[in-house]
Amino acid sequence: MQKKIFDPSLPENQYRHEFKYICSCAQLRVIEARLTGLIARDPHAGSDGVYNIRSLYFDDYEDRCVRENEAGTDPREKFRIRIYNHSPSRITLELKRKERGKVQKLQCPLSEKQCRELMAGEIPKISKESPPLLHKLVLEMRTRLMRPKVIVEYERVPYVYPLGNVRITLDENICSAGRPDLFLEDQIPLRPVMPSGQHILEVKYDEYLPDYIYRAVQLENLQQTAYSKYYLCRRYGL
Repeated sequence: MQKKIFDPSLPENQYRHEFKYICSCAQLRVIEARLTGLIARDPHAGSDGVYNIRSLYFDDYEDRCVRENEAGTDPREKFRIRIYNHSPSRITLELKRKERGKVQKLQCPLSEKQCRELMAGEIPKISKESPPLLHKLVLEMRTRLMRPKVIVEYERVPYVYPLGNVRITLDENICSAGRPDLFLEDQIPLRPVMPSGQHILEVKYDEYLPDYIYRAVQLENLQQTAYSKYYLCRRYGL
């Protein structure tokens, strides 16, 4: 079993519930109308309440992350680098870990130089002062040949509510790109990975979800999915 990463900057109760549903455009618009005025939009979103997310995902020489997602392995982990609105001003290395139905996300900042090295599959230099998360990725790159595999990009409409640390996100136009070297470019060639008109609703919270928010996101025929965006973007290339 893989060990947890200790990061003293993070609280102990850092595991959260996370549920994903495949939705049509019409279903997303209904949920968006219900949530608007009920809970706040994420203040980090733009004036239209939307922001772009682009992530560069890593996997090893066995494509372990893909296989574990498909098999439902518990626990399992994925590394990714993330930027927002195509801007390199904030570059984050993240590790997403799923265990016993809950999700933990650890993160640390990256410099543009470190990011470009990782995009090229190069192992960045680290020191004792480097974040533990970067140490772990470097170890995986050396021992399991972890390398960047695919870019995942989409538009997100995010809603947040402080009690229960609730986060509802409506993710549209999920696309992939097989050129990790283009990760920091403004515009890159993208390929849709879901059938036309299908998008993803994500519901995340700590220990409880308020009843009125639960009711707002309930619709008939919502299809829950265990597959990650990374898996959806990789499965066509395997």
